[in-house]
Amino acid sequence: MRRIIVAPDSFKESLDAAAVARHIASGIKQVSPETEVVQVPLSDGGEGLVDTLVSATDGRIMAQEVTGPLGDPVEASYGLLGDGKTVVIEMASASGLGLVPPERRNPLLTTTFGTGELIRTVVDKGYRRLIVGIGGSATNDGGAGMAQALGIKLLNAGGKEITGGAAGLLGLERIDPANIHPGLRDTEILVACDVDNPLCGPSGAAYVYGPQKGAAPDMLPLLDRALERLTEVIKRDIGTEIRHLPGSGAAGGLGGGLVAFLGGRLCRGIDLVFDILKFEELLARGADLVITGEGEINSQSIYGKVPVAVARLAKKYNLPVLAIVGSIGPGAEKVREEGIDAIMSIMPRPMSLEEAVERGAGLLADAAERAARIMNLLRRS
Repeated sequence: MRRIIVAPDSFKESLDAAAVARHIASGIKQVSPETEVVQVPLSDGGEGLVDTLVSATDGRIMAQEVTGPLGDPVEASYGLLGDGKTVVIEMASASGLGLVPPERRNPLLTTTFGTGELIRTVVDKGYRRLIVGIGGSATNDGGAGMAQALGIKLLNAGGKEITGGAAGLLGLERIDPANIHPGLRDTEILVACDVDNPLCGPSGAAYVYGPQKGAAPDMLPLLDRALERLTEVIKRDIGTEIRHLPGSGAAGGLGGGLVAFLGGRLCRGIDLVFDILKFEELLARGADLVITGEGEINSQSIYGKVPVAVARLAKKYNLPVLAIVGSIGPGAEKVREEGIDAIMSIMPRPMSLEEAVERGAGLLADAAERAARIMNLLRRS
């Protein structure tokens, strides 16, 4: 009997990773019902991290009302893993771009305060091991709002709390951590991060990710200056240097903020997921094929994205790897050097992004069915 491991990321704005895996498996079964299909939905630390880890460990998901990125209340979720001790949080659930309508996106104003409230909720319940996924943010405040929600004072020249968002950082004069939530002093915080950008400068949070959060070109120098000011005051008042720390620029600087304010440890998100899911052990048992995937595969996929991470590990055990993707972008050929043997798009003909997103489930199943038929053909030949 053949064995196929299906280990995809989500197709953003279309299907979560579990649904992607399920539809690929369905397509394979249409052709080869006897094939063992092992479904392993994955996340690199961004969207889907809670669902991925909770599902894999038989945990449970809980909800909490917090302050959204623009100050409105939102219902955020977090997951308790099956060990009963580890909690996983997606900052996007509380402070994510998806919570802000396109016409209101402005990283000078958006805040991570709600992420801090979510952390406070978890710590109040007595949990002392947190995994925080920091993909998909709407913010550029360096975790300042999060810090304020947890009792850290960020003060202006008049001794008053700065306003929320990156704009408030421009007036930051002093940080007083004396009143930090006491439960955080013995809490382990692992920060699941999929990028290595520094906090400031041309490759930092503002210039690289600001535009997708609604920042106009003339806003970018202000956003960068705000983060520079934050790093200066953090270094002086807390004694931590985060300006050039790889990954500190993730999520609008929340990566750096979690390190400086809460003693968090930046980790590659996909490595955390692989470890908790014991993914390498699964590969070591062998497979006829590993299928992975994401919404678009391109030159950026080699930097910590799920398909390439899967392929690199699969090649350790000489397993063939197929990537089923929404679209094949510029530079996608680079992934072949990282262990992906073949790439298949789900689109059988030219179509709009909107149509592809709407028909994602059926297109995935059809693509997987085509892949299974090709496998059968090769076996017969």
